[in-house]
Amino acid sequence: MTAPARFFCADAARLRGDALAGTAPYGSVWILIEYRAGWPVNGFDGLDLEPEVRARVYTAAQALRARMLLIRRHGRRRPDEPPRWAVLRYDGDGAHRQRWGVWRNDKDLAEIVDALDSPGERDRPPVVLVCAHGTHDACCAVRGRPVGRALSDRWPELVWECTHVGGDRFAANVLVAPDGVYYGNLDAASAVTVVEGHLADRIGADHLRGYTDLVPAQQAALSAVLRHAGPSGRHDYAIEETVREGDRWRIRVTGRPAGLSAFEVEVRAHRSPPLRLTCRGLSPASAVSYEVVSLHVG
Repeated sequence: MTAPARFFCADAARLRGDALAGTAPYGSVWILIEYRAGWPVNGFDGLDLEPEVRARVYTAAQALRARMLLIRRHGRRRPDEPPRWAVLRYDGDGAHRQRWGVWRNDKDLAEIVDALDSPGERDRPPVVLVCAHGTHDACCAVRGRPVGRALSDRWPELVWECTHVGGDRFAANVLVAPDGVYYGNLDAASAVTVVEGHLADRIGADHLRGYTDLVPAQQAALSAVLRHAGPSGRHDYAIEETVREGDRWRIRVTGRPAGLSAFEVEVRAHRSPPLRLTCRGLSPASAVSYEVVSLHVG
């Protein structure tokens, strides 16, 4: 008897044509902890840390809804310097902030709590995070690691592999922080093109999952605007108004710089039948997708 083919959630999602726009999870604060050994399936929660330190960091992170990610350089390179930690913060005016430190023992990680209360430094280059969390989901390793290698070869100081960022079926996933921009369905070639555009402040709709400061329907509306009008800067468009009626939203998207138009976008939500959405998840679950019904200039 022939063994059944192994299930890969990213392959299944592509065959189904799962919608990408509107799938970025909310986030405005990220905690990064460099951890060069093998990553536990549950990331930070699975680290063997002093209980008091773990509780302090976790409680402070929860209070701000901060996303906690373990990071490492591609190939698990082990430089001589001690591992690093960072707190990244998105500000709506574009003045993104970062604070970095190092840790030699568990107690050093308690500095993260103080960093969450401080604004951090401005005008540092963004961090490019590639999900390669194979113990969490096979597709994150199979698709994420080639992307991590390609991006690391091009931007070795900006790029880190990281633990689970959400949306396994859209692997390879890339998060640029603290810009708060998610990309998915990437391979090595498309990832280089997408990140190159992002760093030039030319964000396009291809591979865009969404901006983490917007709700899913707004993310879908903005993606439709970028697809219609072409790539634009991270803060070139703003959501001016959102009106929800049941499973539909009317969203007004306004261009900020002179010469950019305003758009009226109608978005409708759809819930899928139960599907197997992750490699590890054996129980089917439904997913909500967001369809752009109409888009008008003016």
